[in-house]
Amino acid sequence: MSQKIVKIVTLKWGSLYGPEYANRLCAAVNRNLSIPHEFVCFTDNPEGLLPEIKTFPIPEVPIPDRVKNSGWRKIALFRDDLPIEGTCLFMDLDLVVTGSLDDFFTYGEPDQIPIIHNWVAWHKKLLRKRPEVGNSSVFRFVANECSFVFKQYLSEKEWALQNFWPPQTYLTHCIRPKMVYWPETWVRSFKRHCARSFPLNFFLPAIKPHDARIIAFHGRPHPDQALNGYSDGKLRHTVLPTRWIEDFWR
Repeated sequence: MSQKIVKIVTLKWGSLYGPEYANRLCAAVNRNLSIPHEFVCFTDNPEGLLPEIKTFPIPEVPIPDRVKNSGWRKIALFRDDLPIEGTCLFMDLDLVVTGSLDDFFTYGEPDQIPIIHNWVAWHKKLLRKRPEVGNSSVFRFVANECSFVFKQYLSEKEWALQNFWPPQTYLTHCIRPKMVYWPETWVRSFKRHCARSFPLNFFLPAIKPHDARIIAFHGRPHPDQALNGYSDGKLRHTVLPTRWIEDFWR
C-alpha cells in the first residue's frame, strides 16, 4: 500500500470554512506524510485553494435541503464513480495535524474502514458503556470499492434520514462489518482531551496531548477560535488563547 500514491481527501462547501482551512491542512499533510500522496478537495468553490490541491465538484448524493450542509454529504464518497482511485484518508477541514500520518495508511487490513471511536463526555460513561459509534472526522476507505455504503443508503434513504443523527451514526451503521477503530491516542478531541475543565479553563490554556497525531475540533471552538481564545458566554466553554496551535496550523 505504501508504494502507491495515496490520497488525502476532504470536502469543502459553503462559507463556514474558507480556502485557508484546506490550504493549511494540505501544508500540514505535506509536513507529516512521507508516503507519496495527493491532496484532493471535493468542493463547490475552488477559488483560493493552492495549485497543488486537486479539486473536483462534490459528488451528488440525494439528501433534502434541510441537511445539505451536514455530514450526510460524506455518503457521496462511497459512490463507485469517483474521479480518483486507490487508498484514501478522509480528513475534515477543521483538524490540526500534530504528528506523522504514515501509520494511518498501514493500520489494519487494506479492506477495512478505520474510523475514530467517537468521544463522549466523561459523565456519560459513568453508568453505561461508551457507544460503539464512529466519528467521521478521520476515516480510511478505498475509492470506488466501498459502494455498498452508497447503495445501502439509496435503498433506505427515508428511513436513514428519519432515524439517524448525527450522520456519522448512519455511516457507522453501514460500515460496521468492515469498521475498526484507530488507536485511541492517534486522534484526540480538543474538547475532550485538550480544553481545561471549569474553573481551570480561566487560569490555564488547553494542553496538547504529547502522543496525538491529529487534534479534532468538532463543533466549537474552531482552530482559529481556540488559537485566539474563545467564549460563547458559557463559563465552562471558555478557552484561553491556545498558542501551541500556531506551531502546527500554518
